[in-house]
Amino acid sequence: MRFLKLIGLSAAFVLLIAVILRFDPQRIAASLASADPTYISAGLILVQVQIVLSALRWRFTAARLGQHMGIGKAIGDYYLGTLLNQLLPGGVAGDAVRAVRNRANGDGGWKVPAQAVLFERVAGQGVFFVIATFGVMLWPLLGRTAIPEDLRHLLSGFALVAAGLAIVFLLLLRLPPRRVQPLLAALKAALAQVFLRDRAWIVQTLFSLVIVASYIAVFMLASAAVGAPLPALAAVTAIPLCLLMMLIPATIAGWGAREAAAAALWPLFGYAASDGVAASILYGILALAGAAPGLAFILAALFSRRNR
Repeated sequence: MRFLKLIGLSAAFVLLIAVILRFDPQRIAASLASADPTYISAGLILVQVQIVLSALRWRFTAARLGQHMGIGKAIGDYYLGTLLNQLLPGGVAGDAVRAVRNRANGDGGWKVPAQAVLFERVAGQGVFFVIATFGVMLWPLLGRTAIPEDLRHLLSGFALVAAGLAIVFLLLLRLPPRRVQPLLAALKAALAQVFLRDRAWIVQTLFSLVIVASYIAVFMLASAAVGAPLPALAAVTAIPLCLLMMLIPATIAGWGAREAAAAALWPLFGYAASDGVAASILYGILALAGAAPGLAFILAALFSRRNR
């Protein structure tokens, strides 16, 4: 398994280098060097907003399951988790750390924290997939150039996998094997508590809409910073498709796949492929730099362990 992960990460790294070399590396470097600091500052501020709001959504989700945590702890742990997701392959290591750091003592102490982290991610990804799907459907209706064939195939693969998983999940809920019936019954009850009862779905949806909008806005700012301001249409078409590439588990925070998608999509708005690559790279830098406060929590944990 580790060998397969190493191959996937190596391929993603090679893809990133290949994309940079393929699409005018000098122009990409010049665009990044001359990026507008005003847009960069606004992007960094927005990253803080999305992390804090994500932490509050996680705190709300955990409270629905009976786990209560302070606002400061939720925000601190979310910074830590976000930074780890940016640095480690798969994009879920930070989420696992959040669950472990908030487990309770005694039997089953990890179950509620794990559910809270899982449902919090589901809330965000669900809204994101709806927006991305809406954008793909909207694009042809607005008379834009068709999505590049390679990217369309990749999106089709994502859609098939997502549909297959959804069908399997629904079948399990409807016709569960006897051995997993108690587990699925508990899962259904937890889902209802987190998303349905007391109109919790309204809070979850509002949180997720604002958070997803902040991700899109940061990408828009990154593109404007490198001299390629995008029209509003890109907010529901090109950018969600680029962000979708970050869900590929064989990458580190989507590096490589995201740049390849941007190179294919930015020419549809009248820009060079190198502008899309530069915008995507700057987005990745903003996301990583914005999560940098999580480093303080890593150092604090290491210092505490050393003292013990």
